[in-house]
Amino acid sequence: MDFKDLIQARRSCRTFTEQQLTEEQTVALMRAALMSPSSHRTNGWQFVLVDDKAKLHALSACKEHGSALIDGAPLAIVVCADPAASDVWIEDASIATLMIQLQAEELGLGSCWVQVRRRATIDGRASDVVVREILGIPETMEVLSIVAVGYKAIERKPFNEEHLQWEKLHLNQW
Repeated sequence: MDFKDLIQARRSCRTFTEQQLTEEQTVALMRAALMSPSSHRTNGWQFVLVDDKAKLHALSACKEHGSALIDGAPLAIVVCADPAASDVWIEDASIATLMIQLQAEELGLGSCWVQVRRRATIDGRASDVVVREILGIPETMEVLSIVAVGYKAIERKPFNEEHLQWEKLHLNQW
């Protein structure tokens, strides 16, 4: 699959089969994350892999909306970063999150980015605090996102290039 096909095919997947990922697939996902670029190669990101059903279920309630799908995923990858390592930890962790998603697509897997930073649970608790408590993540680390990964239960059509918003491009000035 060439890059154009990869980015056209990558769509958010919110429904997964029960099939577990292989060790090779999980290693490939983590290799992509660990090779993701970071500012001044600080590599301030860290990742928590979760395949324990009880923990996946608990994580699925980390936000008021948009996290329930974690309960049906065979794997969730929590993307964290150390703000003391870099002032652009958000960007670095975002790049790593996307690298995981692109690798998942290339492997024929589905994924969905679940935003954690600056989100809250249904009862108003900060989502990052809830995730930290569930997984024992140190308070020095910031939680940016969770990537739910698994085999796609529903295959979505690739992105239709006819919907590209070319009018949002500007050359040399607004």
